[in-house]
Amino acid sequence: MAPEIPGMIGMPAPQYVMSTNGRRIATYSWGGDEAPTVLLVHGFASSARDNWVNTGWVRDLTRAGYRVLAIDQRGHGASDKPYLDRAYVMDLFVEDIVTVLDTYLLENAHYVGYSLGARVGWQVAVAHPERLDRAVLGGIPDGRPLARLQIDQARAYLEHGTPVEDQVTRNYVLLTERVPGNDLGALIALAEGMRLGDADPDVSNPPTQPVLFATGSEDAILERSRLLAAATPGSRFIELPGRHHFNAPVSREFRQGAIAFLGEA
Repeated sequence: MAPEIPGMIGMPAPQYVMSTNGRRIATYSWGGDEAPTVLLVHGFASSARDNWVNTGWVRDLTRAGYRVLAIDQRGHGASDKPYLDRAYVMDLFVEDIVTVLDTYLLENAHYVGYSLGARVGWQVAVAHPERLDRAVLGGIPDGRPLARLQIDQARAYLEHGTPVEDQVTRNYVLLTERVPGNDLGALIALAEGMRLGDADPDVSNPPTQPVLFATGSEDAILERSRLLAAATPGSRFIELPGRHHFNAPVSREFRQGAIAFLGEA
């Protein structure tokens, strides 16, 4: 999401959690076990380091007195990267979060997710409300953005180096290649898996916990994110001035607003 910024906190070695279907999920922890825990879940083609460490979130949350637990979602970072579309259905992303909380012996935690991580957070908050005290959901749309990715063009680029003509697909490919360790084949499978089952936020069944929504003013999904916030009782919405979908996580206003919101618990 951004280059490393001054005062960035160090990156520990991953601790692996085994998912219910046998995939290794990389986790990272900062701060003392006695502090309240914030679980950080990154977006598509990102990672715990890219989304949360390099942008100052871990630094600022630990300074605010939180224990921070972050994961590399399946298909990303140091976690397993299967090439099977069925390995990336939403239910499995949700199960990964619950398994991580169980492994760390956490009955509940605060949740901060961005983009894909926010989509997962919505589903966890609805399906397992007892596990999340409150949630920050950044850059969350009400549709399926990965559905706009032209799978055939992305696969042709991966397998044969064929130039990608579709602009949206080209943007996703560039995003994938930006983060070291990304595997385009796994992320294509993820995009396919997101089209299986029902992974869309249901405005008729929103989270009941306190939720802070945040989306950049230059993000194409801004108004759709507002609709989700409007459908969620007691929620709040922050518009991040001058930010688009890919640079919103580095916003100081986003970090400060989220930390203030979490501190109200």
